[in-house]
Amino acid sequence: MNALAGGPTRRGAGLTGRLLVAQTLVLLTGGLTAWLIAANVGPTLFHQHLTMANVGATSAQIAHAEKAYQSANAISLSLALLAALAVAMAVNVYIARRIGRSVATIARAASDVAGGHYDIRLPSPGLGAEFDALASGFNQMADRLGSVERTRLRLLADLGHEMRTPVATLEAYLEALEDGVATLDATTAKLLRAQTRRLTRLSEDIGAVSRTEEGQVQLDIRLMRPESVITAAVAQAHEAKSVRLVTDIAPGLPELTLDPERIGQVLGNLLDNALRHTPTGGTVTISATLTSGTGGVALSVADNGEGIPAEHLPRVFERFYRVDPGRDRAHGGSGIGLAIVKALVEAHGGQLTATSPGTGQGSTFRVLLPRP
Repeated sequence: MNALAGGPTRRGAGLTGRLLVAQTLVLLTGGLTAWLIAANVGPTLFHQHLTMANVGATSAQIAHAEKAYQSANAISLSLALLAALAVAMAVNVYIARRIGRSVATIARAASDVAGGHYDIRLPSPGLGAEFDALASGFNQMADRLGSVERTRLRLLADLGHEMRTPVATLEAYLEALEDGVATLDATTAKLLRAQTRRLTRLSEDIGAVSRTEEGQVQLDIRLMRPESVITAAVAQAHEAKSVRLVTDIAPGLPELTLDPERIGQVLGNLLDNALRHTPTGGTVTISATLTSGTGGVALSVADNGEGIPAEHLPRVFERFYRVDPGRDRAHGGSGIGLAIVKALVEAHGGQLTATSPGTGQGSTFRVLLPRP
């Protein structure tokens, strides 16, 4: 009966046993080879030396000397081989057990990680650079898997939270329409469409950030000047609440290798974010300057709006992270626009940073694009 039918699973010898068997065979082969060579070559050489030295008056004396040599050689060689075999076997047992324990530890740790225990870490086995690299790589893998799992759990929780409000609103209004409590007038239809658009936008944003972070976005890279991309992004931006939109492009910017549609998406998201968080009468400035030293271009979107507290700055590019969750939901943001921006910028080999003096003092998002 096989394992699938519920019978016991047969296992071969463990790594330690196999190493011992292999090393023992090597030692026995080496010892036998040394014995055969000594037994066949040694007497012939000894006889030649006796003949050359004129040792022994008769053939009987020469034969007795050769027999004495063979006997002494056999005893000494046997003792030497046995001693060497004993020492070598002791060393082999020690090394095989150490390797076996290390591999068994890695196997147990891998099984724990497969079971969802991502906090497992391997110590250095002390068996050389190769095993140290294996342990280090395993620890990095476990840490990465743990980070991915935490992100997945947070993403599911945040996604459920984000969908709860529009779904609950749609359900409540549909029940009211069915019960005749509400009528499908222009106001109700507008509200229902707004909630469905919110769900659609959330779905599209999740798909976009997943593709960009997994490196599945195809970039249509071209050599072009950044001025045209900035101008197109500003033309598509929707100025809200009488917010002034200012463009400041330095002259003589170099050509860059970029995907104009994706960089336009980056600037569009940053402009939309700045406009949503800038009060009436405020100013949003998009600028482009030459970076000193690298020769690249820095694209900045700055506003004098709500600002970002210092403790929130390191996390503003995380999925669904909000400085003020209630306020951002009122603004209609999905909470992953900046995550999309970060992934697209990094796909171009660039860097994205966010700075803010504090609450009520505005914020600046800076995109550094390298020169080809």
